Amino acid sequence: MFSDKKLSNRNIFLITGLVSMLFAGVIYAWSILKAPFKNELSFADSDLALCFTFTMCTFCIGAFIGSKLLKKIGIKFTVMGAGLLSGMGFFLTGLINPLSIELLYVFYALFAGLGIGIAYNVIISAVNSWFPDKKGFSSGVLLMGFGASTLILGNVIDIMFASSNIGYKNTFMIFGVLIALVLIIAALIIKLPSKEVKFPEVNKNVAKVKEDFEMKDYTAKEMLKRFTFWRAFILLVFLTAVGNSVISFAKDLVISIGAIDSLATTLVGVLAVCNGIGRVITGIVFDRAGRKTTMIFSNLLTICASAVTLLAVIISSLPLGIIGLCLVGLSYGSCPTVCSAFVSAFYGQKYFPTNFSIINFNLIFASFIASLSSTLFTLSGGYVVPFIMLLSLSVISLGLNLSIKKP
Repeated sequence: MFSDKKLSNRNIFLITGLVSMLFAGVIYAWSILKAPFKNELSFADSDLALCFTFTMCTFCIGAFIGSKLLKKIGIKFTVMGAGLLSGMGFFLTGLINPLSIELLYVFYALFAGLGIGIAYNVIISAVNSWFPDKKGFSSGVLLMGFGASTLILGNVIDIMFASSNIGYKNTFMIFGVLIALVLIIAALIIKLPSKEVKFPEVNKNVAKVKEDFEMKDYTAKEMLKRFTFWRAFILLVFLTAVGNSVISFAKDLVISIGAIDSLATTLVGVLAVCNGIGRVITGIVFDRAGRKTTMIFSNLLTICASAVTLLAVIISSLPLGIIGLCLVGLSYGSCPTVCSAFVSAFYGQKYFPTNFSIINFNLIFASFIASLSSTLFTLSGGYVVPFIMLLSLSVISLGLNLSIKKP
């Protein structure tokens, strides 16, 4: 139906973006990546937790920098540079001997976090620009790759760590080369659409749920002046914090309610799968039902996830715990897609890369709430108090959510 040859390439760009996100998302497999630093180098848990917090900070900063570089030097050189920087971070993490905690902060948290943050924002922004008719689906597919990386590549890394012929040092160096190579190839393939490209018309179902306000492209400065943005930002901090918290102690959580060690490990993988699935489902909901329904759907899903998991902890029910873990994965996976959908729907596509990078800073604040959840667990001696807090935050988010009407 659409004969434009350039438009036909958009599926190639989407597949390339998916593979890129799969490799970039390995940075989220920290629960696996940190193992040798704890077991072989005896780094303290608090130092390793701080490393991941630093990584989230540099990831968000990198996303913001990427939005600026995209405008100045284009997608090719920006993603190439990001690939080299993140690849170097992984490679040096495995190469340097002895590796101090300070060097780990520099190579992994700074170099890898910054490089992957740049690539993440630029690739998502570029690929999504080819799908104005399916923005939710496109975002969902890309973010699914990013979320599923922990399960797919995380397990590969775990096997490589355990191999006497490879070990953790060579594993980091191998993945450093692979990440750099994948992102450089992506930089050579993915392009931004020209003005001559004709896109399919937006689905009529989406038109029925069109927002009741005049569409406009907002600059980052204009967006930050809108109270609506800050309401959305805070609710996304609260929603993301639920997933961040559970991911940090998922294995220990299910063991506490009766799971054996092998099942607990499998369930962490199930959480990652649901994370990826949640991103796609939310993208489809956005394309068919619009922004408002998508955000409320994500919020209600998070409330259910917190409530079911809290109940599982209270009555020590493993079946309920498994259901809760799956719901947490789905709800956490919905948050990045909501970020993309919200910014695109409310503040336009023209300044999307910068605006998208700004709203992603919610990850930093969510990480601190996750740290608070761990502290509450230590102080209370159980998971009930942390989940009461997380459930309360998700309910507060619903009030903020319902109050959002116009940019």
